[in-house]
Amino acid sequence: MFDLYIGNKNYSSWSLRPWLLMKHFDIPFREHLVSVSGRDYNPLLKPIAGNARVPCLHEADGFQVWDSLAIAETLAERHPAMWPADVRARARARSICAEMHSGFTYLRSAMPMNLKLKLKGRLATPEVQRDIDRIIEIWDEARGRFASGDGPWLFGDFSVADAMFAPVVCRFDIYNVPLPASAAAYRDTVLGHPALGEWRAAALVESEAHAHYDRFADDYGGPR
Repeated sequence: MFDLYIGNKNYSSWSLRPWLLMKHFDIPFREHLVSVSGRDYNPLLKPIAGNARVPCLHEADGFQVWDSLAIAETLAERHPAMWPADVRARARARSICAEMHSGFTYLRSAMPMNLKLKLKGRLATPEVQRDIDRIIEIWDEARGRFASGDGPWLFGDFSVADAMFAPVVCRFDIYNVPLPASAAAYRDTVLGHPALGEWRAAALVESEAHAHYDRFADDYGGPR
């Protein structure tokens, strides 16, 4: 049995990734919700995560694994189906997960995670649009070149890659980002995942609010 420490479901995009992965693969875990009170370093989280950040996975003996990608890799060592079986597909999946993990900073800053919002949207800046275009390119290549069988996910079957891209799917939905048909179909597949629906439902009833995220509603034309 694992213990998974996560942040507020409304705001914590990083926490969604391992949570969704474990839910999809039916890995038992106890969930511990902690307040993400701001964007700065929080020493109060140090006892539950060496880097004082969430998510953090605790093994049965208390050993900690932090960072969403490290958690995914650790789980995949015990559940190999989390990565594509084909060698090149697996390499590409790892590449795009690393790119998602470290990149797209303009998009992240312009469209922070906030599941309580569904906004009208606005024209993206050139920098943000470049991030959006790259994500669409990633999805199209994965689906067109590496997806096996009839599965609707990036590599056919659900993998770490789908969990890693789930938060940006949510952002596209929140901020009403226009997408071509192929990308919109993948977005809808992710949004339709039952576990993501469970996460979203819990997010909507959370009471904690942070003005530096909620203020984006006005910037994007208000509710749609």
